Amino acid sequence: MNIFSQFEKLSMVKISKTYVPKASEKYMCAKHLVFFKKKLLDWKIDLKRTSNDALFNSSLDDNSTSADIVDQASSYTEKNVEMRAINRQIKLISKIDSALKRIQEGTYGFCEETGEPIGLKRLMARPVATLSIAAQEKHEKEEKVYADD
Repeated sequence: MNIFSQFEKLSMVKISKTYVPKASEKYMCAKHLVFFKKKLLDWKIDLKRTSNDALFNSSLDDNSTSADIVDQASSYTEKNVEMRAINRQIKLISKIDSALKRIQEGTYGFCEETGEPIGLKRLMARPVATLSIAAQEKHEKEEKVYADD
């Protein structure tokens, strides 16, 4: 099945607004994929709205031309924190786009490292997850070992 027909098939599946994936259903069935696609798209829209609001409000609150050096420093610090938050949101939007692409490709919900199911609970908590809990823990242990060197 090609990507377009997989995506087309998902657009025909309808779920209720209160639907929650169940472990008793086939893992990553069409209902699961539609649920996570909607969840990811809603999250992306919310992040974009938040980023746009933050950028708009940041441009309104400009103390950088204030005569008081303390006000200027405070304004600079606040803008720096806001920009870091916006950068994190942009990176998260990129991860959401990658997850949406995996849904189209039919690989969403499976560990990139082992190919095993990531699990519904983990995906509900972190819809952009690419690793199973075991693979994630392994990576974190390896990072800690290299960080300690």
